[in-house]
Amino acid sequence: MTTNGYVGLILVSHSQRIAEGLAELVAQVAGPDVPIEAIGGGPEGTLGTDGGRVHDALRRGATGAGSVVLMDLGSSVLAVRASLAELDATERAALHVADAPLVEGAVAAGVSASMGSDAATVAQAAEEARGIAKL
Repeated sequence: MTTNGYVGLILVSHSQRIAEGLAELVAQVAGPDVPIEAIGGGPEGTLGTDGGRVHDALRRGATGAGSVVLMDLGSSVLAVRASLAELDATERAALHVADAPLVEGAVAAGVSASMGSDAATVAQAAEEARGIAKL
């Protein structure tokens, strides 16, 4: 990830298409300065979660202003947890895992990150998206 002073976002999904589409959507609201990394799908383009790619993304995201990590479900969550356990304490401290809905949380996090918020504030914005009524 680019280290330009803005908190980055790491989006982890079972589907490469979902992760990439969401990254595109968030980039529209966050602007070009917020680093966004989309990790989706298993090895060879299958559905699932590639733990190695998740681990590499978390390592890259643990630089600069840090990153907020959002996941969809199941093996995405397990891959993030396993990867966090393999990182050193300094890397883990730079990452904030948000317990948030993936789409709504990512958009809220993108807006917060674009305003220059720190990683804890960006993660909080993502988590607060859970309570926003749609109707």
